[in-house]
Amino acid sequence: MKRTSGIRLCVTVAVGALSLALITGCSDGGSDSAKSNATNDAKDSGTTSSAKALSAAELKKLILAQGDVDGYKVAAVTESVPGGRAGIKADAKCKPLLYVMSGLAPTDAPAETNRMATANKKPAATASADLENMSDADIEKALTDSMSVDVTVVALSSYDGDGAQKAVKAVSDAVAGCTGGFTAKAGGEEQKFTRITAEKGSGTGDESVAYAAYGEVDEADGKSSVVHAEVVRHGNVLATYYTMNLGAMVAGKAYTVPAAVVTAQSAKLK
Repeated sequence: MKRTSGIRLCVTVAVGALSLALITGCSDGGSDSAKSNATNDAKDSGTTSSAKALSAAELKKLILAQGDVDGYKVAAVTESVPGGRAGIKADAKCKPLLYVMSGLAPTDAPAETNRMATANKKPAATASADLENMSDADIEKALTDSMSVDVTVVALSSYDGDGAQKAVKAVSDAVAGCTGGFTAKAGGEEQKFTRITAEKGSGTGDESVAYAAYGEVDEADGKSSVVHAEVVRHGNVLATYYTMNLGAMVAGKAYTVPAAVVTAQSAKLK
């Protein structure tokens, strides 16, 4: 498949952050330049043995909302993995990573909720141009630019006792234990991750774990797609972030979980 035809195909796919197929299935190229850095920045963990989980209603009051972060549209997540947590299949040790990348809590939680934050983007100058009169290179650039938008699923979950700490450890252990990659299924779609790398966390909350997940290498150009995620603990509440940028994947440009989104959500949990 030519790169341009691949981009045309991707444009027809709704950018739903819960679709694992988008991680590798719609990328003709991707960023392989993300650096692996030490993670799990733990601060004073405090005592949470007597903590009680917040209710779903309480979490909905705390999760990111429209107007909380400049330059982003915040809306409900309208898609979900068929079968929910039970519909996600992978090696048990790697499942916490997949749950986070599906907008779910990394481990079973008494309550959880999520939202999607999409960066605002000004229309490209070539958006109204006649595709028939554009070269393949111009079409590729125009379509890549149109897809160069950070889409982040933000999820909150709450736990009793030290459940949140155990959930963070599960993610940290998964990052360390799944470095060589793994195969997963979600909603009937099979995806192969070639490697997982630790990344530097945002430094917010009581402790955090950040990682990048790489998809299969594209045969045409030898590049692989990559998505980014972070889990941050605020007492007995976990905030998880999963970000992808299709345009950056295709262009081979580096991107990260947006700091503005993490900062805005963290402010609501203080």
